[in-house]
Amino acid sequence: MYIKRYTIAALILIALVGGFVYTYVSKDTTTIDFFGIPLPALSIAIWVIIPLVLLYIASVLHITFYSFLGTLNTRKYEKDHEKLLDLIIDAYLGKKDRSHVFKTPPYSLLGRLLDNSTIFPNGEITFKFDNEKTQKMSAVLNDINAIKNGEVVDLKVYNLKMENQLVIQNERNKYKKGELSAEDILSNSTKYAEALNKEVYADFAKVASLVNIQKYKALMTKEALFSILSRVNAEEFTLEITNEDIVELIKMVDLDTKELIKLSSTLAASGMIPDQRIKLFEILSDDSESGTEAYLYTLFDLELIDPAFEILDSSQPNEYMNFKAYRALKESHKNFSIELFI
Repeated sequence: MYIKRYTIAALILIALVGGFVYTYVSKDTTTIDFFGIPLPALSIAIWVIIPLVLLYIASVLHITFYSFLGTLNTRKYEKDHEKLLDLIIDAYLGKKDRSHVFKTPPYSLLGRLLDNSTIFPNGEITFKFDNEKTQKMSAVLNDINAIKNGEVVDLKVYNLKMENQLVIQNERNKYKKGELSAEDILSNSTKYAEALNKEVYADFAKVASLVNIQKYKALMTKEALFSILSRVNAEEFTLEITNEDIVELIKMVDLDTKELIKLSSTLAASGMIPDQRIKLFEILSDDSESGTEAYLYTLFDLELIDPAFEILDSSQPNEYMNFKAYRALKESHKNFSIELFI
C-alpha cells in the first residue's frame, strides 16, 4: 500500500471525526482514569480521535512490517532470478559440477532441473531487457556461435576447464587456422584435452617421421595406427618401419580380431613386402588368439595354403570354423574370396 496516501486519508478522517464531535456533539472537557491513573482533562473530541490516532499508528507499523517482509521476499526472487541467469549461462558454456542454491521454491525446482541439463543454443536469441546479466548471456551466445562457425574467441573470462567441449573446439579452430601447430599441441599435451591431443596426433601420424611418431606414441589411437601403417611403401609420405616397431605401436592400442585382419589388409594395400607381412603376423599370432586369426587371413590372402592348413590341422575342432569352411571349399576346388569368411 501507499503509506503517504493512507496517511493523508487517515488524517482527513481523524480531522473530520474530531471536528464533527466538537461541533455537533459536545465541546466539553473530561478526564479519564487509565488503570487508576487520572489523565489530563481534554476535550471530548480529543478523546474520540486519540483511538483513531493510535489505530493509525498501529496500522502504519503493521503495513510497514509486512511491506518490509514483502521487500525481503521480492529480493529473494530477484536474487534467484539472477542465479538462474548465471545457471543458464553455465549450462550454455557446458560447465560441469554445477550446483546453485535457490531460496524460493519455484526457482529451486527449475534450478535443480537446469543444474542437471545441457542446453544447446539454436539460432540467434534476442533479449527484451538490456541489463548486465542479459548482456553477458548475449556475449556468451555470440562466442558460442563464433566457435561453431570455426572462429577463435577468448574464453579465459569464462574460466572453463580444458576438457570443456567449447574449449576443445576453440583450440581445434586455432589448430585448423594454423595458429597452433601439431607440435605445439603434442609437445604441451598437458595443456590440452586428451581428445584434442589424440585427434591432432592422428593428423600428425599421416606425415610425421617414425622418430616423431614414436616420440608421442602415448597418444596412439586406432585411427592413427592405421594412418601410420598405410604409409608403409606408399608413394607419398613413405614410412620405413620394422616389424618390431610395428608390434610396439600395435601394443599401444587394443585391436580385436576384425581390426587385426583389417590391419593386414591395409598393409597389403600399402604395398608391404609379403615376407615382412607374414613375419609380422606370425609374431602377432604368438601373442594372442586374435593374432592367430589375422595370421591365417594373411596366409590365405597370400595363397600360402600349406602353412595355413598346418595351423588348422593342429587346432581344436571348434576353433577357426570360418577358415576351416574356407579350406573345405578350397579342397573341393571352389574358389571364393577369403574376404567372405572374415
